[in-house]
Amino acid sequence: MDITTLRSFIAVADAGGVTRAASFLNLTQSAVSMQIKRLEDSLDLTLLDRQGRGVALTSAGEQLLAYARRIVDLNDEVYGKLTNTVWEGEIVLGVPHDIIYPAIPNVMKAMQRDFPRVKVQLISSYTSDLKDQFARGEVDVILTTETRPDSAAEIMMKVPLRWYGAPGGQAWKVSPLPVAFCNHCSFRPVALGTLEKTSTAWDLVLSSDSDRAIEVAVCADLAITSVLEGHEPPQFEAIPLSANLPDLGQQSVALYRGTARPQIIEPLCDLLRREFAAISGVDLRAAAE
Repeated sequence: MDITTLRSFIAVADAGGVTRAASFLNLTQSAVSMQIKRLEDSLDLTLLDRQGRGVALTSAGEQLLAYARRIVDLNDEVYGKLTNTVWEGEIVLGVPHDIIYPAIPNVMKAMQRDFPRVKVQLISSYTSDLKDQFARGEVDVILTTETRPDSAAEIMMKVPLRWYGAPGGQAWKVSPLPVAFCNHCSFRPVALGTLEKTSTAWDLVLSSDSDRAIEVAVCADLAITSVLEGHEPPQFEAIPLSANLPDLGQQSVALYRGTARPQIIEPLCDLLRREFAAISGVDLRAAAE
């Protein structure tokens, strides 16, 4: 249906007459009447009851009015997002390596679909590095994995931190306990501190800047490491609870967002909230209530 004709039809319905609608639309009365007539002819329906001094909607007109409003609103929304410079720009999003999947690909895809003039640059690093970059204003939005996020953070979900080793591995049975961690991993001080507090003997068999190197050591059954539950590499296996290794508690997935350009940053944050709510099984509407 022609959007201009639908706008005229809505104006006539709202104004209660063709003359007033024509004035509102800055058109002649005959032009508006012709548009309504073309709309009626295209649908083979009578939309206006022209008896009496004014006009009223027929039952068919009432039904069309609801659809017409939705069609025009959707048209305006799409046009605005595709052409309005308010909906364009670049956002830098920082996410720790271990929580990129499965949420972030869905978020990136949705942003490209709904806001094609907004470029989202994704960077992946450790939480400590991301917070430093955010503090310097180099990143607009970051996600972090932390035990105690800052007061400015928005908690997205809480995830257990678990011990993982090689499938069918025996490293967890060795004493002192062989462990492997990346140098900048935020879970490293948590895990090693927990081992110290519980008086568990441990041996740091590998300390590296490379996640891949840690994965090799674990897969070779040379060591175990700590990973967020549900975010472990496919070649890792959770150490059974019967092993009685110290409990590592939970980590928060937190959102930090800048205050600049909220018109393009807030939609990204909304998508992040929805994706992590889906992962954690949180009903956003229930949570809001």
